[in-house]
Amino acid sequence: MLTMKKTDTINAAIVGTGFIGPAHLEALRRIPYVQVLGLCEASPELAAEKAAQLGIPRAYSFEEMLQDPDIHVVHICTPNFLHYPQSKAALLAGKHVICEKPLANRAEEAEELLALAKEKGLIHAVHFNLRYYPMVRQMKALREKGELGEIFAVLGSYLQDWLFLQTDYNWRLEPDKSGDSRAIADIGSHLLDITEYVTGLSLSEVMADFSTVHKTRYKPLKAIETYSGKTLQPEDYEEVPIHTEDHATVLLRFTNGTKGSVTVSQVHAGRKNRLNIEIAGSKANLEWNSERPNELWIGKRETANGHLLKDPALAEPAAGQLISFPGGHNEGFPDTSKQLFKEVYAAIREGKPQEGQYPDFAAGLRELIICEKIVESAKKDAWVRI
Repeated sequence: MLTMKKTDTINAAIVGTGFIGPAHLEALRRIPYVQVLGLCEASPELAAEKAAQLGIPRAYSFEEMLQDPDIHVVHICTPNFLHYPQSKAALLAGKHVICEKPLANRAEEAEELLALAKEKGLIHAVHFNLRYYPMVRQMKALREKGELGEIFAVLGSYLQDWLFLQTDYNWRLEPDKSGDSRAIADIGSHLLDITEYVTGLSLSEVMADFSTVHKTRYKPLKAIETYSGKTLQPEDYEEVPIHTEDHATVLLRFTNGTKGSVTVSQVHAGRKNRLNIEIAGSKANLEWNSERPNELWIGKRETANGHLLKDPALAEPAAGQLISFPGGHNEGFPDTSKQLFKEVYAAIREGKPQEGQYPDFAAGLRELIICEKIVESAKKDAWVRI
């Protein structure tokens, strides 16, 4: 592995410029010793256009980027089916890799990537950035202190409405690009990752029920970007069948006997990006909502309930490490990527992986295994062991 000096600039390249690629770019620009040197896109023309638009010095094909010795780290921000081959190629080229989730479309591919990254001695991470809200880590820290007591149950949901209309369309609706699962793989993976991360418990069995609300959708004949406004006319669409879930409910069993349930949906009107997790313990109940990310609700039986606002002076030390601004100065989604990348790039700078500190390829593999078992359960209409 390339060992960086404390004064060295670490050069990164971003592959893909949909919704999440620019989010990676903005976060990286907030880390002083990191420079986004290059950008890759599907065509040289698009790469040059986007690089100029985003102020990135070099525009490459993917193959050209791999051959550039100036690039130390590659951020994979492309559709799901490209994650495995592009991550593998970057690792073989000696680059550190930060990949969007899912790490691959199949657990076997993720297992191969994890083994390859370890063999090459390279830093590897998956963008489970929602762990990096300060109040999420506050929940974890309170649990580790014993403030929750014995965990009785877990209740979670992740609700969005960006696919509410039959005319809403995105590449994630196409299994050849996104895989066999959509709502669970896309947003449920974040919720399940946070569930195990915060509780410290491991899932052992799942029982899933899937629903495809729109059996067909109207696919635009013109390109549109994720979360962009829909301005096309009726003649600009073609009707196509849909084979992945809009909505899913999953019953959970953990290895210690604790029970839980999660619901994910991309067709809940008015819910823009609402991850909600509630952990019921023998001493207290903790609830956090991503649409109000600077607040943590603390439920009690024999005393008044609590409501903690994000404040470095009041947070547990582990949570305080993720807070950049004083109390009353809100932090949100863009800050989560910055905090994740700070930890990953610190490991790159030191030339040593920090297992368990940030979500690495092992976390990506874990979520793929869980998601595959959830899909299996939905097909069998039965409990499936993880």
